Amino acid sequence: MRNYDSKHILNIALAGHKGSGKTSVAESMLYLTGNVSRLGKIEEGNTSLDYDPEEVKRKSSVLTAVAPVEWKNTKINLIDTPGLFDFSGGIAEGMRAAESVLVVVSGKDGVDVGTEKVVNMATEMGKTKMFFVNGLCDESARFYRVFEDLKTVFGPAVCPVVVPYINDGKAEVYVNLFEYRAYKYSEGGKVEPTDMPDLGTRFDGLREAIKEAVAETSEELLEKFIEGEEFTPEEIILGVSQGVREGTIIPVFCGDAHNTYGIDQLLNSLTWLAPKAESGAEIGSDVNGEPVEVTVNSDGVPTAIVFKTVIDPFVGKLSYIKVLSGKISTDTPLVNMRTGANERVTKVLTVKGKKQEDTPFISAGDIGAIPKLSDTLSGDTLCSPLRKVTLDGIDYPVANLSMAVYADSKDDEEKITQGILKLMEEDPTIKYVHNHETHERVVTGLGEQQLDVIVSKLKSKYNIDVKLKKPKVAYRETIRGTVKVQGRHKKQSGGHGQFGDVWIEFSPSDSDGLEFTQTVVGGSVPKGFFPAVEKGLQDSMKKGPLAGYPVVGVKANLYDGSYHPVDSSEMSFKMAASIAFKNGITQAKPTLLEPIGSLKVTVPETHTGDVMGEVTKRRGRVIGMDSTPNGMQVIEAEVPMAEMGDFNTFIKQVTQGRGSFTLDFARYEDAPANVAEKVIAEVKE
Repeated sequence: MRNYDSKHILNIALAGHKGSGKTSVAESMLYLTGNVSRLGKIEEGNTSLDYDPEEVKRKSSVLTAVAPVEWKNTKINLIDTPGLFDFSGGIAEGMRAAESVLVVVSGKDGVDVGTEKVVNMATEMGKTKMFFVNGLCDESARFYRVFEDLKTVFGPAVCPVVVPYINDGKAEVYVNLFEYRAYKYSEGGKVEPTDMPDLGTRFDGLREAIKEAVAETSEELLEKFIEGEEFTPEEIILGVSQGVREGTIIPVFCGDAHNTYGIDQLLNSLTWLAPKAESGAEIGSDVNGEPVEVTVNSDGVPTAIVFKTVIDPFVGKLSYIKVLSGKISTDTPLVNMRTGANERVTKVLTVKGKKQEDTPFISAGDIGAIPKLSDTLSGDTLCSPLRKVTLDGIDYPVANLSMAVYADSKDDEEKITQGILKLMEEDPTIKYVHNHETHERVVTGLGEQQLDVIVSKLKSKYNIDVKLKKPKVAYRETIRGTVKVQGRHKKQSGGHGQFGDVWIEFSPSDSDGLEFTQTVVGGSVPKGFFPAVEKGLQDSMKKGPLAGYPVVGVKANLYDGSYHPVDSSEMSFKMAASIAFKNGITQAKPTLLEPIGSLKVTVPETHTGDVMGEVTKRRGRVIGMDSTPNGMQVIEAEVPMAEMGDFNTFIKQVTQGRGSFTLDFARYEDAPANVAEKVIAEVKE
């Protein structure tokens, strides 16, 4: 494939609800443009963009994939994103590299929560939006019902461009409302002009929808529309073109990707309506944090954003980049602005699914890949040392479903961490910690399906068999009473013996650990042994008397004791302090503390009652509620973190995926008696 300048490059992300046919639309484009000789199908696992074994197995995209096509002297970089909510990090990556988002909508299922979410995401990121209603060869598809839903949900900006003429339940004729021409499609990919069908009064409604959308593009056209004047064909064409580029018009196309119906008109319209890569200038920041504009210019200083990373156990790392400025080749010196390290470019590649081809360079506005960049991650900026600039990274969704990872074999224990760290390079939404307190490795993802993919990839890529369990809760213990106790350690075994004797007062404290003081008078315990006493207490704090959890919030005052001039030692007083701790803490009203989380849930207003009820059910308390500009409600609450293990699943089910939440540790509180009894009993078992 030849190199194109930014005036002839389109970067388009395909997004939408699971099962709407995004990958099939991309596959149909690849087929029509001659990039593949056979039309791949999801069901057969042979599409160009769903090439990962997990995607073939699940018959659904879990990764962002890239493939370029050429059409009408234009290079179109197709960026196929996942539809499953658990892999929405891939949607963020795909949109970061695109100027436009083609939202694929099922002609059968219509506007779904996935449609709304990707449209909202594209709007927040300032991307041009377009709709493609897919699957119209299915007799249960209802294009005009879907179109009305699109207008209802997304407003008058929705503008029809291509619509079907349905006869005897079949959508084989498609009308281009701008050209005023109709095309008949038949099996085998044949398409030919045909007579304009009679759309009746529906045609007037579609024309009215176009005029509504065009009227939104300027005050002059709006005034003309209000006064009932007709737009000229030139005004309509220019108005739609301008509106699409400015984001005030969302054009609607349609067809059937499985049969390639309408795909040629979609490609034609994209080259005409979608903004070219040259329009993708960005504001970055220089080394002093000052804003600096990066224009899309092939003659400029090289600057690129890494928007996706792939790790292959055999091939190594592959970093997908979008070049904003200049050209990147093997001769280009680059610096990673996050690490400050220089990165050496050994080769540059054009990528089509899993296939890679060497290319002389990647030019401004274009997309490609660089292998074996050692310290580079998704979201990093690569630029010339001559002009250091940092671009905005990728705004990944926050993961909040955590599970403990256990290896099936002891031999795999140490390999788990390295395997997950590699997966984290590919998918930064994955979080991983080794909790040394609970002695568990805990992985956090966006949902159950993502965690299931992690388990599967650990096996397929790194030959590590693991299982997931509910993670343990990091409880604490403290005291609520005050007590004075003696700790006496005496041992005689020939030669020097061991003798340490301390009197310590234990009382509650606001400290996060141990507050140690001394009020010893008269030298009953020499000052040289004070550190040993404190060390003995600190060691004892690691394991409480109730369930063996760390002890916090204790003040220990050493106020008396005795020593032996020969047998006393640091070890003796350390042991004496431990004995005092053991004797004292059990008498000082010990209690179990549970971690309390600060919860912030964003849900549609209709589900606030469900969420508030669920928070109460989980022993939480609602502390506030607020509205957002987009009609959502934000509920703030405090809730025991031990109760939140499956809250991720609850929110997805009750809001059909529209809701989201964050949960952060806030503090520790006394666990209710019944909860404490259960925890202590489980530990003893």
